[in-house]
Amino acid sequence: MSDILTHTDAGVMTITFNRLDKKNSITSSMYAAMADAVAQAVTDAAVKVVVFQGHESIFSAGNDIGDFLNQPPSTQESPVFRFLRGIATFEKPLLAAVAGPAVGIGTTMLFHCDLVYAGDNAAFSMPFVNLGLCPEAASSLLVPRMFGYHRAAEALLLGEPFFAEAAQEVGLVNRVVPPTEVNGYAQAQARKLAAKPLSSLIETKRLMKGDTQAVLQKMAEEGASFGRMLQEPAAKEAFGAFMEKRKPDFSKL
Repeated sequence: MSDILTHTDAGVMTITFNRLDKKNSITSSMYAAMADAVAQAVTDAAVKVVVFQGHESIFSAGNDIGDFLNQPPSTQESPVFRFLRGIATFEKPLLAAVAGPAVGIGTTMLFHCDLVYAGDNAAFSMPFVNLGLCPEAASSLLVPRMFGYHRAAEALLLGEPFFAEAAQEVGLVNRVVPPTEVNGYAQAQARKLAAKPLSSLIETKRLMKGDTQAVLQKMAEEGASFGRMLQEPAAKEAFGAFMEKRKPDFSKL
């Protein structure tokens, strides 16, 4: 069975992380499948709304580290960048249902969603600094914009998890529900949207979002820094420690 499931019903395309044995960690092929699904949703008249969801126990552990090291994103046409540009420029409503951990891109992709619903077990984290890297998905722009600078600095510089209630307080999450109900709640909200005139949804979102060029520019800037830092000693130590199941030592770096 595919690691990414895609299903369309009643105007709602649902994209599901389906790699539970690997904590829904995302591989290059999964990014490609999601990028293709989002691209299809752009032109498919049967799709009015897109929903991302995981399992009630976990949304996504972020990048699959082994796959990521074997196939690092080398160009702006890499699957991860295609996916990120796709959600950043998506004109129709984009929703997410998040339960359990949402690590790295599992959190940063949410800043491109219009509505986010979370289980009360949700744990969000952006631990890029702890991996010797920098933010991605334009999160260095979007997190301060949403959280305010000091809360963004806490989230991005310390890289520690924050939970559903805190995410709702800063505006990342619309509503917190029990984990077993989050996917169904997001689906119900998506169907409400799908019953509305698509032209009005698209125009209202466009007016709220404004010009996306700054987001795309920041995404490209981050991507260049991310690729460079991936080859530097801090990242090599962090990933080596991860694979060896030990604590990284940055004291000499």
